[in-house]
Amino acid sequence: MMWRSPLARVRDALRGQKVREKDLRNLVSNLPYEGLDKWKQPNRYFPGNSIKTSKYTLLLFIPMNLFEQFHRLANLYFVGLAILNFVPVVNAFQPEVALIPICVILCLTAMKDAWEDFRRYQSDKRLNSMPCLIYSRKVKQFVERYWKDVRVGDFVKVVCNEIVPADLLLLHTSDPNGVCHIETANLDGETNLKQRRVVPGVCITDPEFEAESFNSIVVCEKPNINLNHFKCYVEKPDKDKVGAGIENLLLRGCTVRNTDHAVGFVVYAGHETKAMLNNNGPRYKRSKQERRLNIDVMFCVILLLTMCLVGALGHYLWLQTLPGLPPYLVPHSNGHLDSPSLSSFYMFFTMIILLQVLIPISLYVSIELVKIAQIFFITNDIDLYDEETDSQIQCRALNITEDLGQIEYIFTDKTGTLTENKMVFRRCSIMGTEYPHKENALQTQWSLDSDDVNRKDTMHHHGSRRKVPGTAHSDVAFSSPLETEVTPDKKLLQQISGAESTSVSRKIDAYLDFFLALAICNTVVVSMATAQRQRVSAEFSVDVDERWRWRRSKRAKMDGGFVLFKLPVYKSYLTRVAIINLSSCCNTGAQTCSLHVPRSSSEPAVTPDMVCYEAESPDEAALVYAAKAYGFILLGRTPDSVTVRLPSGEDLRFEVLDTLTFDSNRKRMSVLVRHPISKEYVLYTKGADYAIMELLDCVSLEKGNQKNIAADTQQHLDYYAKEGLRTLCIAKKVLSGREYESWSADRHRALAAIENREQLIMDTAVQIETNLTLLGATGIEDRLQENVPDTITALREAGIQVWVLTGDKPETAVNIGYACRLLEEEDLVINMSCKNKVRSCGMYSTLTCTSILDCTLEEVRRYVADPRNVDTTPDISLVIDGRTLAMTLSSDLQERFVELAKHCRSVLCCRVTPLQKSAVVKIIREKLKVMTLAVGDGANDVNMIQAADVGIGISGQEGMQAVMMSDFAISRFKHLKKLLLVHGHWCNSRLANMIIYFFYKNTANVNLLFWYQFFCGFTATAMIDYWLMIFFNLFFTSAPPIMFGILDKDISAEMLLGVPELYRTGQGSGEYRFSTFWVSMLDAFYQSLVCFFIPYLISIDFTGSDMDIFSFGTPVNTISLFTILLHLSIEIKAWTVVHWVIMLGSVALYFIVTLAYSAICVTCNAYWTLQSQMVDPMFYLVCIITTVVALLPRYTFHVLKNSIAPSPLEQARHLDRMDPITRDQWIKEWRSFRGGGQVKRSGLSVPPSPTLGTSVEAYPPSPTASEITGDEFTLNVISENYNRPVHT
Repeated sequence: MMWRSPLARVRDALRGQKVREKDLRNLVSNLPYEGLDKWKQPNRYFPGNSIKTSKYTLLLFIPMNLFEQFHRLANLYFVGLAILNFVPVVNAFQPEVALIPICVILCLTAMKDAWEDFRRYQSDKRLNSMPCLIYSRKVKQFVERYWKDVRVGDFVKVVCNEIVPADLLLLHTSDPNGVCHIETANLDGETNLKQRRVVPGVCITDPEFEAESFNSIVVCEKPNINLNHFKCYVEKPDKDKVGAGIENLLLRGCTVRNTDHAVGFVVYAGHETKAMLNNNGPRYKRSKQERRLNIDVMFCVILLLTMCLVGALGHYLWLQTLPGLPPYLVPHSNGHLDSPSLSSFYMFFTMIILLQVLIPISLYVSIELVKIAQIFFITNDIDLYDEETDSQIQCRALNITEDLGQIEYIFTDKTGTLTENKMVFRRCSIMGTEYPHKENALQTQWSLDSDDVNRKDTMHHHGSRRKVPGTAHSDVAFSSPLETEVTPDKKLLQQISGAESTSVSRKIDAYLDFFLALAICNTVVVSMATAQRQRVSAEFSVDVDERWRWRRSKRAKMDGGFVLFKLPVYKSYLTRVAIINLSSCCNTGAQTCSLHVPRSSSEPAVTPDMVCYEAESPDEAALVYAAKAYGFILLGRTPDSVTVRLPSGEDLRFEVLDTLTFDSNRKRMSVLVRHPISKEYVLYTKGADYAIMELLDCVSLEKGNQKNIAADTQQHLDYYAKEGLRTLCIAKKVLSGREYESWSADRHRALAAIENREQLIMDTAVQIETNLTLLGATGIEDRLQENVPDTITALREAGIQVWVLTGDKPETAVNIGYACRLLEEEDLVINMSCKNKVRSCGMYSTLTCTSILDCTLEEVRRYVADPRNVDTTPDISLVIDGRTLAMTLSSDLQERFVELAKHCRSVLCCRVTPLQKSAVVKIIREKLKVMTLAVGDGANDVNMIQAADVGIGISGQEGMQAVMMSDFAISRFKHLKKLLLVHGHWCNSRLANMIIYFFYKNTANVNLLFWYQFFCGFTATAMIDYWLMIFFNLFFTSAPPIMFGILDKDISAEMLLGVPELYRTGQGSGEYRFSTFWVSMLDAFYQSLVCFFIPYLISIDFTGSDMDIFSFGTPVNTISLFTILLHLSIEIKAWTVVHWVIMLGSVALYFIVTLAYSAICVTCNAYWTLQSQMVDPMFYLVCIITTVVALLPRYTFHVLKNSIAPSPLEQARHLDRMDPITRDQWIKEWRSFRGGGQVKRSGLSVPPSPTLGTSVEAYPPSPTASEITGDEFTLNVISENYNRPVHT
């Protein structure tokens, strides 16, 4: 290797930093430079693929860890005091002794950090040593290397079931269509297969890839964390640019499935890959109690400085009153003493060292231990385990468990959170004619009933649970019988049959186009039932059920059950995608599972039962299975074609020209194909009804027939929404050849662009999605999850405001709101809706929105001021759509909107975007200063989850994005009830009481030293041995408060669930209040006075002044221990064996250690002190009298408070002591008395379902918004009856 000067190395490093910071990167192949020195490599400025997530090295661990720990002010404070104690003029006791407490804390933390970092090191080593295939020009083939050897510019080959080692630009695959299927579960938790395509026209070598023929330049953006976007183009030698995007990128961590092999060009490696950039480690949030704790610590610092100032001033006055030079004051070597002013200055710092324990050094470590134990109990709660998904609760944020007990507002998504997200095709409207699918509705009801029965039966036999292989339909994503078994409507089936047998009219063409759109306009991956997904991996070569068998729990042992332990993301794959028998996989080797259906004369005909679908969303799966039920079978999909079998048996292969994927702004997706028969360019589009209706061809609408079709379809959509169905509109557009050529050129330029690429792609999509022809609409049912109404009712009784933020229509959201008891019949429902179709509403609309808000607030004030509602809680609910919400969130209207929201018990925000969801959460949290919780299940809920104080993800049907970005993850919405009402209350109460007790304990103990200063001239002398002082907080009184914070249970879980109103005690300041803190501090001062002066007065009366300081200090220290532990005994609400063992063990440990220390340490001042005290009966009498007097006020206060004015918690504890039957009767009566009985089950009068025999046309049209308040805005105030709007 050639020697290079240090200056050249520095210059090269600076140049590399500039290259890495550029917005664009030019990458070339490494093959021509293979074997050259590193500084001659063209891609040398970019990092390699070796990763290092460990923070320390063996040599630098101690300094780096200490540096990190000293970022905590508490550690820095105690180290500073320990160092200060080494200064002779201010030291309070032996310098080495002062180092012991902080050294113990630092060592324990260092051991924990070392263990965690060692595990990270092992993980890094395992990943870096994984094998991969890299092309070598010398060998002329792919050779096996390690992941850490991969560099930017290399060509890497990944075979089936292997993990991608770096971010690869896909250039070649074994699939003849240039498709590679990947699974991204390691990145986003989604287990359905995704397609990636090779960059078109770059590598035309086939069938084998020739890496040395690649001489293009890859230009890509600099690395970023966005997993869904990638800007890149490949510049060929002829300067032609080919655009590439995320659909051409294989991300590190993905797994190749159902593809024999794929070859890619490394664009990002190591820490620059998107997966590593998104690996931020555990989430850290500061809880509300932690913020309050920091304030109280500052109060303690002020109190400490005040006490030290008093000591310094007292020392000055004492020196001033001395008549001469006393013999116990030793002068300096020069024979002079310091002046009283200088001595008092030194004494100030000495007092800080002496009284430093006032700041609890072990409190932060104790809090971490308590939270770890709380998380253990939460994750091992059998009630929070879901049998169906085989998953448990996950605690991803380790330091905000107490915030679960202080929630005041809950913001929840609807689809997948309140509902199952299992879509069932229920109704459709084609060309203005509605088809109710009655048989499918009845079959759906039967399936739901049988599913409930099976679930209940499974819960009784979950101890012997084992996966039973089902049909192919049940083995892939979104393929439960509810979604796959669609019973066709007889009338519609006859219409389709007629279309096949008669001449094709224009109307019949629309029917065929409708189902072709259902089959084509999606991203569903097609596979064969006999070719399941391969999962050949040595790591998972054992039986899956045996490998992930649950551990048994104490509670489940009685029922033959099991307890949960944390599962990797891989486990969630079991619930939605088939796992084939591993032994059969090994027999087949690396055989590729074809996802397409090649047709040849020698092959047997493909039957519908041989086809399986894997969709990215349950909506797509439901629509594809609906088309299949009518004979339009999706047989195969490649990047360039889609094959559909018609009811007649004829297979049509549509050439796919482009796919305009769905996004939250357009609210639709489109597929542009070329019809195989007519050769027309046809655009099929599906999307939200309002997004499609705005894009219809205005010229066609002027015709009577098309206008009637649009009006009838809109009426059907309204009734679908009122029935609670999810609605979609289906449309098409036929393009001329000239239109397509012009648009295709714009599209190609947009795809090849780097700057504003997303906006240009969006513009081309909007450009073509105009002048559509409406084909029809669909209504898909998404049923509520189990126990959602009961959960929402309990949360509202607990004083929690529940908001639903959804993208559905207002009618659908209102229907679900009544079904889940978010809305009640007797509620005053206010419906605010903006009907303006223009995006820029202007000053007029803003003023109108202001007047609407003022009108609404006036109506609310009138309702609250109504004499009939004076003594009741106003049951006001608000329904607002996205357009109106966007206006109300503007800076000038926020205050009015927040004021209105404060009066509302529940709010439904409809047609909202992900950004609007997060904006609502932020505004309510910041304006009202309340604790917020957001719960969702999909990627569109991530912003909302991150904006809330506590974010909860539901591991549902839409992947794991929400779970991966959340603080807690649950599998069912019903688990929120126990998580908040029980565990939240316990965690909040336990930690609050433990923190208050810690401050009390340290203050009561350190004040003994402070009172003694009045008798020793404020010379910072201690009447307790230094070692015993350290042992007091380090050993004797450390375990009881930790046990108190972990095991104390003020109320049983049954009582907390039976009386949700008890949760209100933790909201706001809860038990950790400003007043509670100072009352405990005053109690500590009182008890310290009693513990000091009663022994002092007794010693004066009985022994006079003939007693050394340690003979006086030892009984005081013993009395302090008894008082502090008995004080805790008064606070403990539920005694267990663990409580008794720790409390008695602490007392025993004190006497054992003190007696042993007093006997062994012959040179110590406290030699044989306790032994001589224990033989004197007066010692025991003093301990008993002093302890009783010290605790009497607190005990009396508790007795009087619980007898005269018992709190709700105390009443609940009294009920807890009754037998279950009597307790349940009292709970019912108490709930009725406190208003809990006012919450009645909703009896929503839903319009009769057209599915059950009534056609849509039979319903009278409801008054439209324009008929009530005009065309711009609607304000409906609905009271007592939802169907009766009242204009205000």
